[in-house]
Order: sequence, then structure tokens, then C-alpha cells
Amino acid sequence: MRPKTHIAQTDPFRWEDVPVLAYKEEKGTHFKSITRQVLFDDADHFDTQLRYFEIAPGGHSTLERHDHAHSVMVIRGSGRALVEREVIDLALHDLVRVPPQTWHQFQATGAEPLGFLCIVRRERDKPALPTEKDLASLRSDPAVASFIRV
Repeated sequence: MRPKTHIAQTDPFRWEDVPVLAYKEEKGTHFKSITRQVLFDDADHFDTQLRYFEIAPGGHSTLERHDHAHSVMVIRGSGRALVEREVIDLALHDLVRVPPQTWHQFQATGAEPLGFLCIVRRERDKPALPTEKDLASLRSDPAVASFIRV
């Protein structure tokens, strides 16, 4: 079956026939109030996925790292991100690049959800969660220590 060439937006930040999914299915990860939608799953041409994540106010993604990179564009709300040891304020249309094997986490800080598009390789490795040693190292920086949620 050929993929659709057009997917209409049905509600703000919701698209026709695109289910709103749980952020992660596996147990043991620490996140709060986040969903994902796979907008495009292009195995034929780019071997990538275009995904939309939405974090409710006060929510956050998992603190993790992995071999694959992320390219992110904020399209709703505001928030903050940790990329390695840098805490970044995020605003509408900001771009964030997460290199491979880089600790990262996203948080919604405003009154509305933080929504962002993410381009990633279709086939990805499983994320690694921080060990106690990793957390101790990250927490040696006061700005990072006050940011991370696990």
C-alpha cells in the first residue's frame, strides 16, 4: 500500500488517522505527561520518521542517551532542554540538535504544552538510562542537577 501524500490536520496538533501514542511502552523509564505521534514513517526514501511529541505543562521526557541523533523543532509552547551539560531555554521555532550518545531531556515550562517535531532514523538503538555514576557526574554541575528529573 502506498503511503498518503497528504495528511490533514483535524484539530490543533492532531492529524487525520495519526494515533496519539504513549511516549514509551517499556517499563523503568522516568517521564511525565508526554505523548508522541508518528507523522511520517518513510522506509522507502529517507529511512526516517517525523514524529510529534507533546509534553503537558510540568511534564518531561526521559533522561537518556543513545547512538542515534535527533533533529528537533519547537512548534508549540515553551520549555527547556538538557543537551549533554547545557540547559537550553526553548521558544517557538527553536531548533535543537541532539548528537549521538548525548544525555538529553525535554521539559515543558509554560502554561501550554511544549510540542516539537523530531526527525530520527527509522531503525534506532534502544536508549540507555543513566546509572548512579552517570547521575552523580551530571549532578556535579548545579544547573544540570536542578534541571534533571529521574
